Amino acid sequence: MNAFDFFTLLREPVRSRALAVQSSAESLDYATLLQRVERLTSALTAHRASVVASLMDNGPEWIVLDLACLQADVVHVPLPLFFTPGQWRETLDAAGVNIVVGPTTLQSMLQAFGFEVAAQWPGQAAMFWRSAASVSLPRGTAKITFTSGSTGSPKGVCLGAAEMLAVADSLAAATRRLDIRRHLTALPLPVLLENIAGVYAPLIEGATICANPLKDVGLHGSSRFDPAAFHNALLASGAQSVIVLPQMLRAYMGWLAATAATGPDTLRFVAVGGAAVGADLLESARASGVPAYEGYGLSEACSVQTLNLPGADCPGSAGRPLPHACVRVAADGEIEVAGTHALGYLGQPATPSAWLPTGDMGGVDEAGFLHIRGRKKNVLITGYGRNVSPEWVELRLANQRVITQAVVLGEGQAELGAVIWPLGDPNDSDIQACIDEANNGLPDYARIGPWMRARAEFSSTSGLATVNGRPRREAVAKLHFDLFFADFRSTEDVDPS
Repeated sequence: MNAFDFFTLLREPVRSRALAVQSSAESLDYATLLQRVERLTSALTAHRASVVASLMDNGPEWIVLDLACLQADVVHVPLPLFFTPGQWRETLDAAGVNIVVGPTTLQSMLQAFGFEVAAQWPGQAAMFWRSAASVSLPRGTAKITFTSGSTGSPKGVCLGAAEMLAVADSLAAATRRLDIRRHLTALPLPVLLENIAGVYAPLIEGATICANPLKDVGLHGSSRFDPAAFHNALLASGAQSVIVLPQMLRAYMGWLAATAATGPDTLRFVAVGGAAVGADLLESARASGVPAYEGYGLSEACSVQTLNLPGADCPGSAGRPLPHACVRVAADGEIEVAGTHALGYLGQPATPSAWLPTGDMGGVDEAGFLHIRGRKKNVLITGYGRNVSPEWVELRLANQRVITQAVVLGEGQAELGAVIWPLGDPNDSDIQACIDEANNGLPDYARIGPWMRARAEFSSTSGLATVNGRPRREAVAKLHFDLFFADFRSTEDVDPS
């Protein structure tokens, strides 16, 4: 599907009065949505937009801008709100952004970056313009999305419209029999997964997108999640589908258990992605009335590649390939995908190849389900020469009752160790009991010996996690440098420098 076909579909008369986007502030039917898109497209053209950045919370205006960029054939750079001003400036310059759309409260900062107000609309939204130097981008770039990066700075991934819409069309086809009519956006819209699966796919199906500010769905910044607010948002929206990260699902399950509540009966499909989930968590969710299913994808392949679905499900796996995707496993165990590739990184065009190495290790079972075993570069080699994927052990730990997150370390050590983020305020003996329980299901070389409580929150704000919840292992190891030195370990803060 290309952009022309996409907009032709959205303009079908039969769907014109159907509700397209709904928020606590306004509701837009498909006809009104497209009128707003047309007006903004004209404004972008009038101001000679070439690369447009958005700095907005979730809501209808973000969706209107994204569609206007797509229709105007200009590059959209969705910027996360949790970036620092320095990161914003660096990104705006690197991408050659000449238009920013965001609230007027950003005016003084953007003026310092060389922007001036070009237009202002009712409410708080404004368009800021500057003359920007042209930046070389891969031909056909429609969007630049920034990966979270597991160890270093985020990378700008350049994506084509046809590839993104092919993934959205594939997702729409795969979930069509579920007849999902209302989707709640619970992840930031700049996150590619929500952009494609939570905006483009519902629009292809003629469904309604419930898009409220992130605080209204319980997400604050990049790290704090309020499961009670999330539950209330699900109830208020009547959502039939939602996308969450594993740590969000884990927190929600803990809240449901503590309150003796169950998931809303409107839910038909809860997609979980961004990191490994685990069969235990999925089964616990389903028992609580939350129909959770794991999927797998990466920005470099335009998001989702495989997905578990009702009736085509293997808990603990990443699902089967979607219609647009092909998956194979290389001789060394690395997963490779074909079908929809990114055009390259910002400043680094892709090397043409039919198959994209993902950096993930795994296998495909006889039934066609993909199983992820961990990142290729994360494999630990113990002091006894055993290769261990830390994600395997971390998942077992995180599914214990008083552990919400764990990072396993141990390169070159006689045994593995773990940094633990507890759930609530358990005592050390409770944590040790959970570690013992996890160890019981592991071979001796993969069991946890020393452990310590984390010295900072597990978040991108602290620098210990990526936006989608993957650990920044070097940062975790540096802050907890004394994990393997019992004489120095303490629950008190220690300066790692």
